[in-house]
Amino acid sequence: MKRMKIRLRVKLLASFLVVILLSLSALGVAFYTISARQLERSTENQMTQIINNAVHHTNLYLSSYQRSMVALLSNLSVKKYIDLPSDREEYENYRYMTDIRDSIVEPVWIRNPEISALYIIGYNGNALYYFNSGTEPSFSPKDTAEQIEYFKSHTDGSGRLTIINHTIQGKNAAPMLTLIRRIRGLSSPDMKGFVGIEVKSEELSTLWKGIDLGEDSYFFIVDDQGQIQYHTDPSKVGKQISHKLASEMADAGTSMFRSSAEGSKRAYISRKADYSGWNLVVSIPNSQLVKPLETTRMLIFIVAALTFLCALYLANHFGASITNPIRSLMKGMSQTEKGNWEFIPLPKRHDEITELIVRYNTMVNRLSELVDIVYQSELKNKEMQAERQKAEFQSLQLQINPHFLYNTLETVVCYAVIQDSDEISEIVGALSYMLHYSVRTNLEEITVANELKHVMYFMVIINHRIGRNFEIDMRVSPDLLLRKMVRLTLQPLVENVFQHAFRYGVEDHHAIIIDAGEEGDGFWVSVEDNGCGMTPERLEELRAKLRENRLADDDGEAGQLKGGIGVANVHRRIQLVFGEDYGLTVESGLEQGTRMIMRMPRSAAKQLAGNGAEAASKPELLPPGFSGKNDSWHAG
Repeated sequence: MKRMKIRLRVKLLASFLVVILLSLSALGVAFYTISARQLERSTENQMTQIINNAVHHTNLYLSSYQRSMVALLSNLSVKKYIDLPSDREEYENYRYMTDIRDSIVEPVWIRNPEISALYIIGYNGNALYYFNSGTEPSFSPKDTAEQIEYFKSHTDGSGRLTIINHTIQGKNAAPMLTLIRRIRGLSSPDMKGFVGIEVKSEELSTLWKGIDLGEDSYFFIVDDQGQIQYHTDPSKVGKQISHKLASEMADAGTSMFRSSAEGSKRAYISRKADYSGWNLVVSIPNSQLVKPLETTRMLIFIVAALTFLCALYLANHFGASITNPIRSLMKGMSQTEKGNWEFIPLPKRHDEITELIVRYNTMVNRLSELVDIVYQSELKNKEMQAERQKAEFQSLQLQINPHFLYNTLETVVCYAVIQDSDEISEIVGALSYMLHYSVRTNLEEITVANELKHVMYFMVIINHRIGRNFEIDMRVSPDLLLRKMVRLTLQPLVENVFQHAFRYGVEDHHAIIIDAGEEGDGFWVSVEDNGCGMTPERLEELRAKLRENRLADDDGEAGQLKGGIGVANVHRRIQLVFGEDYGLTVESGLEQGTRMIMRMPRSAAKQLAGNGAEAASKPELLPPGFSGKNDSWHAG
């Protein structure tokens, strides 16, 4: 007993420890993961905001130069000058140079004094150069031709603004940014030359000097060639970034990414400026990002350790409070094991354990009574169900078992033969077969072939009744003829068509199709007509009748066939033989015909034993003229 107490107590303590460790681990991992994500998202948002502001101010700054260029592009004097022939007079060149300077260039100097140079160059060699300050260089026709070729290879052919690191002022000039675009002449829609503005690179760098990202973090700008145009470290301006960093930057797009391309692992995020096509990049060392996470992780470990120690003490105390009362309960139950008491005795003290013993004794007593009641109830229900099914079978069998009529019909056939009446002989012969088919066996399962043969003899009688040969389109595949189905279910559906679908008489366009098929583990046989169909209300009424899952009454309710076996009875007979999952379904539309589908379980294609096998094995399985798939047959 002592060993048992120790084992239970240790087991409880171990269980508590597992729960505590799992809870602390899940809480720590969840808290750390959420904190890491929030911190990274906050850092990314901060970097995104910084770089978006830089892009915005850069685009605003460059757009002011774009407006200055628009004035040049729309000026008639500029367009006329572009169209001048290369052998123009020197006076013409001077006149246009003066007009353009007075009307456009001088206002541009006033609005944008930081512009260093402005020039207009035509493909034919015409060129006007304007410089804001300093020594104005002169250019020979050869220099102009070289400039034209350079700008043709470095500008957009459609006339879009292009920003390039280039200057026509010579190698000794300060670093410049050239904003240039192609221009059309006045007489032709084709591009005829260039309009360019040069700005000192240091003018743009003043926009970004105020960006402060913290220790060892920096901001830089690279052009589309990978050359650094601005960097918080001036010594890196003009250098190329590594191919690896350029590739990773292109793959990341606007998302933050981490890379070790610059030696140490850093986080980067970049944006492309609209006017210049430059990439503006913010870079922060990865150690700066993970430092708050390391602090958070250490705090989580300290708190988890203190919590675990407190929980360990409480778990040990709680386990003792459970095992001690259980030991008292085990001593009482051991007496019951010896057979001294029928129920576990109640202890003197009244607490939860005492209540547990009281409930246990009550439960044993009640369960014993309930088991006996349930057993008797199940037995009674099974007997009632068997009696009900037997009564339903007998009730339906009484409708189709007239032995005396079969014997009488045999006598009528004899008289018809003596009187040489072929029609009476054929009708009575068919009816005789049908009655013999209904009484010769007690088996409820029969083959599809037997049911089709029964339908064919029924059609012999129908054809004589309607006074014409009516063909039924048989589409049953031969390999389905030995599938099992319920006896006397197909002929009632065919009879239902003549009574209800062709209620005003059989016309030439009327047709009945009998088909069969397999779906998964199921097998179906359908009877389809092109008669008057049913209204939605009538169809729902019939379906409701089928959902009741009981034999139809004899008072003409929905689904009842006058003088025959009702649709509801066909549905119920299938369910009684194969189960509630099978039966009859109806599809119909007003003036669109009706389709009744019998669904049964799929069974092996084998001959039935007993009387059923006897019918299935006869050579006259089907009347002459019926071969199976897609065949039509008529009696007469």
